[in-house]
Amino acid sequence: MPARAQQTDHGSADEIALAARTRLEAVAQRFTARRRALVGILSSSDGPLSMPELVALGDGLAQSSLYRNLAVLEQAGVVRRIVTHDEFARFELAEDLTGHHHHHLVCSECGSVIDVTLPEELERRVERALRDVAEPHGFVGATHRLDLMGRCADCRRQSLGAPGR
Repeated sequence: MPARAQQTDHGSADEIALAARTRLEAVAQRFTARRRALVGILSSSDGPLSMPELVALGDGLAQSSLYRNLAVLEQAGVVRRIVTHDEFARFELAEDLTGHHHHHLVCSECGSVIDVTLPEELERRVERALRDVAEPHGFVGATHRLDLMGRCADCRRQSLGAPGR
């Protein structure tokens, strides 16, 4: 089984903020009020957020400022970007900050992202399969991400009901 990045369950907002500050300092960046606000928004979210959602929740934060701060947070390993089919990426806190190991179902039509957690046995089988693929190349995996691309139930229903599709 590939070694995983150490996952600790940082339950409180204070613990997540402290971990974010530490990671930012490690890349010579500060934990500014805007970055703190972004981490707070992402930590209270039920799932990955798009830029329009972040702008709406950002209480006056400009989109250009959000992009710059997200780039720094991503570089520091605080935020993870999920690329979708639509024009917007989605953003979430790094898994090792939240302790929530999960994967995503990404709709290739509307861009929605659904967090899913695999049953423990299936997660172990995925890790074994990835190890079996990596080892012949001398590659040692630390962690993995699985984003399954497809069509969500709403988009499938719409295409079934739409004439000419």
